[in-house]
Amino acid sequence: MSWQSIIGQNLQISILQKAVASGRLAHAYLFTGPEGTGKESVAFELAKVLNCEKRTAVDETGSCETCRSCREIDTFMHPDIEYVFPIESALLEKNDPAKAENKRITEARERYESLIEQKQQNPYFAPSMDRSMGILTEQVTALQQKASFMPAENGKKVFIISQPEKLHPSAANKLLKLLEEPPEHVLFILVSSRPESILPTIRSRCQTLKFSRIKPADLDKWLNTAYPELQNDMKRFITSFSRGNLRVATDILNSFLEGNPENFEGIAIRNRAIDYLRKVLSPNKLDEAIAATEELSRNLGKQEIISLLASLLLFFQDISHRKIDPEWTSFNNPDLNEAIDRFVQNFTDPDFYALSTVTEEAIRSIQRNVNPLLTLAAYSIRLKNLLERS
Repeated sequence: MSWQSIIGQNLQISILQKAVASGRLAHAYLFTGPEGTGKESVAFELAKVLNCEKRTAVDETGSCETCRSCREIDTFMHPDIEYVFPIESALLEKNDPAKAENKRITEARERYESLIEQKQQNPYFAPSMDRSMGILTEQVTALQQKASFMPAENGKKVFIISQPEKLHPSAANKLLKLLEEPPEHVLFILVSSRPESILPTIRSRCQTLKFSRIKPADLDKWLNTAYPELQNDMKRFITSFSRGNLRVATDILNSFLEGNPENFEGIAIRNRAIDYLRKVLSPNKLDEAIAATEELSRNLGKQEIISLLASLLLFFQDISHRKIDPEWTSFNNPDLNEAIDRFVQNFTDPDFYALSTVTEEAIRSIQRNVNPLLTLAAYSIRLKNLLERS
């Protein structure tokens, strides 16, 4: 992935290019911004640029992507590039075949390798093991040991730390000591969507580079350039559904390219959102609506609930367009044409501004970690009241 392959973030790339060209890179960076903005992709590209064997020929374009060093970074095999994220403690134990725990360690290794494989398939995916207690002390101790050695190659050691807000307290203190006296041959890049949760003393020792959510125009340009064979309906759905999140956009894209769009989890959540809406609006299904609200809050995670609510926003947008123009066909959800028409027929004068407002408020509540059951229950009531007046 060269600089030209990065989607959006032109200002951030320009800042890093100038720092590389002038030899004035900071010893530590903190890349911040919403999830799916490509922060880690930029971190890996910077690592590739600093270690590319053809660097003199690619100062403006970025890495060559073809030399041995670039290929090793792409496969997480480069000796001077360390990628740290929250893992299970079992991975740090010695694998002794004579012990009964051997199976537990082997299974943890398989889960780890599966996450790395997902990362290779989707560079915007931020891995984290479900059974992890965060970034562990032993992981940072390993970085301290590796930092004491010069690069094996002629480039620079780059330590990329994903989700540093999940550093175990003792690990955070060890990292702080490392940042206080950073070796000249090591570049630290911390990548976080929650910088406020990082130890302030760690933040203060990093140069912060803020990344913005990807604009629809930038996503459209990328899809049109890289995947001209995709149908316009598919491109429009990817742009609308992802809401500027490149991880989501790439997951949808991969499912389309594999010929199995129904395998994309986001579409299943979208379908659950429409089913939930039907139950909330059915006059004689109050019990089902309550049950559906409880089930969603119990079984869906934070990001999944946000995706569900975002799906409703796009659905309301489709209805609004169709109501204004009966011939409108450029839907966010081209496969829900019949459902959109039924909604237009059954609700003659909905207040789409109010519907969008209460949905956005519910999304913000979930993002602030308000109780999901209370949030969805209140949202269901407001939704029902607004639509019954139409």
